[in-house]
Amino acid sequence: MRKVSLRRTTKETDIHLWLNLDGSGKASIDTGIRFFDHMLDQVARHGALDLHLIASGDLDVDQHHTVEDVGIVLGEAVKKALGSKHGILRAGYFLMPMDESLAAAAIDFSGRAHFVCKWRPLARRVGDFQTELLEDFFEAFAQSAAANVHLRFVYGRSSHHQVEVMFKAFARALRFAVTRDRRLRRVLPSTKGLL
Repeated sequence: MRKVSLRRTTKETDIHLWLNLDGSGKASIDTGIRFFDHMLDQVARHGALDLHLIASGDLDVDQHHTVEDVGIVLGEAVKKALGSKHGILRAGYFLMPMDESLAAAAIDFSGRAHFVCKWRPLARRVGDFQTELLEDFFEAFAQSAAANVHLRFVYGRSSHHQVEVMFKAFARALRFAVTRDRRLRRVLPSTKGLL
């Protein structure tokens, strides 16, 4: 089973995470940032993974430490849950519509970390979430998961939809990339023989 339990404690944050890559989209999230909780719930639901996460951080200082550290822990958890990576599809992409908004995401669990994001926030905040931190979260995930993560916001009017559609596109691309292919269950998805 591809299940992982992690705890990461620093002077700035304390994060407990439990992840099942082969879940059904169940989530229990509490980061102290309600809109961020909503986005992580979208990752679980659209990624078809079970995610239980409790994070306490120095929100009196800023949201940055909490958001970035959650990205680190989620990336570490996915990497650990993937194990040897034998049999996974490895790469996934998705073009996600959400009403008037559209976003694209592509992920490759190549063993090499790289992050590219093409978007300009329409607003500094959506709900209680600092929108500039979206990039910090996904970059932290990419580094910790040793993955290529590419995100592009294509178009849209609503600031809420702009952020949410990117999280949903990411989740769908993630879901595909971590999926196991029965025909390839003993095969490492790389001609190099190493990921």
